[in-house]
Amino acid sequence: MKVKKKVDLEKGFLDLLFITLLHTSTRCLLHDIKKKTNMYTNYFVYITTNPAKTVLYIGVTNNIERRIKEHYNNRGKNNTFAGKYFCYKLIHYEEYLDINQAIEREKELKDLSRQKKEEIISTKNPKWNFIDV
Repeated sequence: MKVKKKVDLEKGFLDLLFITLLHTSTRCLLHDIKKKTNMYTNYFVYITTNPAKTVLYIGVTNNIERRIKEHYNNRGKNNTFAGKYFCYKLIHYEEYLDINQAIEREKELKDLSRQKKEEIISTKNPKWNFIDV
């Protein structure tokens, strides 16, 4: 009887260990899938400028790499503000998980004076280096 109890306990422990490992593996796999498929949606409020750093453009997007490429491809096109003024150089961005917070922040930044916008940029990017994405 004692031997059977020991075997049952070991089997129970091994079952528990297997379930724990399976759960951990599944969770990690699910995290990888979500990450690769961008299911963890992030939203970005960003500021771009022209090469001379004389004009600022503020926007919001869920894919900052794509959006900066779009600004670059639109440079010189008068049908958009960023295109007309060659605002395709990223100098500042903030990340949000909630689109509503991102939109509110975008509106807040757009309402600020040029000086306040410059101060915000300078807190994280004092030399206004262009950020590669």
